[in-house]
Amino acid sequence: MKIHKEGRRILFFTLLTLLVINLLLYNYNAANMTFNRIFSGISVVVFLLILQFFRSPYRNLLLHEDLIVAPADGKVVVIEEIEEPEYFKERRKQISIFMSPINVHVTRNPVSGIVKYFKYHPGNYFVAWHPKSSTQNERTTVVVESTAGPEVLFRQIAGAMARRIVWYVKENDEVSQGEEFGFIKFGSRVDVFLPLDTEIKVELGQKTKGGETVIAQLKTPTPSLFS
Repeated sequence: MKIHKEGRRILFFTLLTLLVINLLLYNYNAANMTFNRIFSGISVVVFLLILQFFRSPYRNLLLHEDLIVAPADGKVVVIEEIEEPEYFKERRKQISIFMSPINVHVTRNPVSGIVKYFKYHPGNYFVAWHPKSSTQNERTTVVVESTAGPEVLFRQIAGAMARRIVWYVKENDEVSQGEEFGFIKFGSRVDVFLPLDTEIKVELGQKTKGGETVIAQLKTPTPSLFS
């Protein structure tokens, strides 16, 4: 277990602020020690909650070119066939994973391949399970041409608590399945859009682990006998 790089600065300043406030209370509010002790306890709880949010546990990453792995820890909240309006502009199978504040918020590449498209969208902060969050919230869209052939679109979506999405990829980058491609701070969702002939391997309500849980399998072309 380690602390993710996105959290180190936040944790340092949170710890410093809480220490200063507690020292001031004990120096200038000594007559009300009960309040001081309660505030100290709350400070410890707040710091531990933020600390667990930025944890980055070791993962035994799965590498397989025709399998789609979960891009994040969380719960499967959407499995449906839907029109994807931004890039494909045609119907795709969508799998959405909701990440609560207690989940690990590292986002990982569901496939290996080449980044063919990337775009950041500023936007609103609806709760992450709201239907409009996929098209109206702050988000990023990444399309990877997988090593198996089909293009896979995945989208980081900020939730009601999130105010910053971080990404580490750009167009024409070569990415590896399971490696980090970003981070979303404090509550979020990741959508994955797949070809219609993809076989879904998860169910609604199922818990996932980023980089480990297989969520789908691509249908790869059968090699020609004359190729």
